[in-house]
Amino acid sequence: MSGHSKFANIKHKKEKNDAAKGKIFTMLGREIQVAVRAGGADPASNGKLRDIIAKCKSNNMPNDTIDRSIKKAAGNEDGVEYETIRYEGYGPSGVAVIVDVLTDNRNRAAANVRNAFTKGGGNMGTSGCVSFMFDEKGLIVLDREEVEMDEEEVMMIALEAGADDFVAEEDSFEITTDPDSLSAVREALEAEGIVMASAEVTMIPQTYSELKTDEELKKMNKLLALLDDEDDVQTVWHNWDE
Repeated sequence: MSGHSKFANIKHKKEKNDAAKGKIFTMLGREIQVAVRAGGADPASNGKLRDIIAKCKSNNMPNDTIDRSIKKAAGNEDGVEYETIRYEGYGPSGVAVIVDVLTDNRNRAAANVRNAFTKGGGNMGTSGCVSFMFDEKGLIVLDREEVEMDEEEVMMIALEAGADDFVAEEDSFEITTDPDSLSAVREALEAEGIVMASAEVTMIPQTYSELKTDEELKKMNKLLALLDDEDDVQTVWHNWDE
């Protein structure tokens, strides 16, 4: 994974999104709503909700905002039903792109995502057209500066809790798990007081694609910017070697 540090990407995204915290919190609120309606409002018995709460905290969402979102979802105050949809396609020069949306309007989401692909010099494909080029993994990222334990100790805690791999990068530790083991590994680290920069199920590219011309770079950045501006879009994965 060297050369593709997830932590570097997280820092970039957080810096870029500092002015858009309201949008991030809205997106996380939708995830809370879906989790509560699927498994209840008690994090003790709803593992998915526990994972999302951890994600909220890693994005600096205040505890009272998290609590209000859970109560709102439990009471179904707004009456809106969201569904998760995955779109796949290609950016410039065949860069593989996966877009996850959480929306209350399937037609609007599809049209807006398709428009982003088109304006970004790519095209939306069929379900499964690029996802086979990624591995779905749980990924936990630790900021080295925030970890007081020795590297060996952290690694053993993670591996004993069920992690598949532990990679030490220059500024971070990156722990990969099976998606179903993410919660157990995250909770084991939390129990030891280890702070996480992020803990989420992600799509890790098996190979990376390069863009070699200024025009390709311009189009790819436009595609990502248009997707980032869409309220329905939750997450975007790609195999562009930035």
